[in-house]
Amino acid sequence: MPQLRIALAQVNATVGDLSGNASLVVDWTRKAREGGAHLVVFPEMVLTGYPVEDLAIRTSFARASAEALEELARTLDDAGLGSVAAVVGYLEHDSVGPRNAVGVLHGGRVVARQSKHHLPNYGVFDERRHFKPGASLDIVRINGVEVGMAICEDLWQDHGPTSALGDAGVDLVVSPNASPYERNKDDQRLPLVARRAAEAGAPLVYCNLVGGQDELVFDGDSLVVAEDGQLIGRAPQFVEHLMLVDFDLPEGSEYEQGQIGDFYMRRVFVSDAVAAYEPLPAPRVFEPLSDEAEVWHALVTGLRDYVHKNGFRSVVLGLSGGIDSAVVAALAVDALGADSVYCVSMPSSYSSEHSKSDASDLAQRTGLHFSTEPIGDMVSTYVSQLSLTGLAEENIQARCRGMLLMGLSNQHGHLVLATGNKSELAVGYSTIYGDAVGGYAPIKDVFKTLVFGLARWRNTEAEKRGEVPPIPENSITKPPSAELRPGQVDSDSLPDYDLLDSLLTQYVDGDRGYDDLISAGFSSELVDRVLRMVDKAEYKRRQYPPGTKISVKAFGRDRRLPITNGWREG
Repeated sequence: MPQLRIALAQVNATVGDLSGNASLVVDWTRKAREGGAHLVVFPEMVLTGYPVEDLAIRTSFARASAEALEELARTLDDAGLGSVAAVVGYLEHDSVGPRNAVGVLHGGRVVARQSKHHLPNYGVFDERRHFKPGASLDIVRINGVEVGMAICEDLWQDHGPTSALGDAGVDLVVSPNASPYERNKDDQRLPLVARRAAEAGAPLVYCNLVGGQDELVFDGDSLVVAEDGQLIGRAPQFVEHLMLVDFDLPEGSEYEQGQIGDFYMRRVFVSDAVAAYEPLPAPRVFEPLSDEAEVWHALVTGLRDYVHKNGFRSVVLGLSGGIDSAVVAALAVDALGADSVYCVSMPSSYSSEHSKSDASDLAQRTGLHFSTEPIGDMVSTYVSQLSLTGLAEENIQARCRGMLLMGLSNQHGHLVLATGNKSELAVGYSTIYGDAVGGYAPIKDVFKTLVFGLARWRNTEAEKRGEVPPIPENSITKPPSAELRPGQVDSDSLPDYDLLDSLLTQYVDGDRGYDDLISAGFSSELVDRVLRMVDKAEYKRRQYPPGTKISVKAFGRDRRLPITNGWREG
């Protein structure tokens, strides 16, 4: 029986960095060859990064991608790696238009090419805008094994490419993916891959991208599944990883080409069966992370890659002593290291002593840079000159803090982090050009109740490792407050967060209407109040910084509603 050793290269690519991504492919192909692999599979569009968005329709970029693929094939061969077949995702452009494609590189040449057939156009995906669909499937004979390919969304289609590959009699299916993370998505992947393996009648290798790209984060979680659905190997989440797996498979069928269903099958010969070799132990099956751990790692990965891939060396944020800024500071320390995190306490006349002391306590616990810049005189100047009162006086405090942070950013090159959460963004409980300033918003897609849960989880993890918990207990237990007027707490303006987040989850994430929410048990008074706040705040959300997506429907890429909008639920 032919033997085939496959490497799954779960790597972190950068959008637009063709030379850097090509070097990444070379480095990991070398690791695969050192492990004895005959075939290495990289994620979807690894050469260009993903998603390329409107770069896809820029002919110069598509041409550069296609040229980079040809050059990469030669570079691999020159480096002594040409004997390893490499499945590399890239951007193709032919007479029809741009295509999301994979090439098989071997012996210094691109021996096979295949374009994605099903182009997702929901949620964060706009692939019908950016790509043209493929119409053929390449089956590549490697070491006597017939290997078929299915790119990401092609795997999610019932009776799609994997079914056609099964009808063609492939021995193995490889699937390059760039599947963005959202909570509990790993629970969907394994059953899906198991179904497609059964449909193809062959083992299936699923290699996913890892790392952050603007609002999106990719968690890896690559899989190898047997024909009967048994999990053979699973990669860890949120880290680059090479997984090696051996297959003993029946001798492949004769080379034939032709139409099967909706697809034209092309057969490509690479190599016949090789001599038997000593098989590796079964690959490790890494357990998925717990919910809080998964979210925390997603937020750390998204923040780290946004900072590093955009050329920043440090971040700055306002540290108020409250839960949101405490969690963002702790995330930043985990993502970048304490020496790259600068926090500023900006007390006004309404700031409590515990807010100042809690902020200082967190700085001591984590070792980040900390300074205090009172804003009382700045606020007084605006208030007295403009005769500000009420809400205008409250908001000028937040705006003075925003200007102070942006001044430090300009002076020292820090990236400003906004600390607002999804609950606040949903109902407009933020000051535009105030606490909403910044270049990135790490917890933008995290409801307030989950912010508390993450703080408790992170402290518990620190205690397990014998470390000092980063977040002061008082920041977790005290009532949330913006402290913009005497004795202010969030509950003065908002429902209890447990109740609010429950309703927002259904209205924002679930797109449920007024009648659905009433049927779910929410009072009409609460629904009227909250929906009015959410709908009126769209203009604020449109101007908020990007932040890591963790939910099924994040503000921005996922949830796209008009600002000028006469429709109201109820």
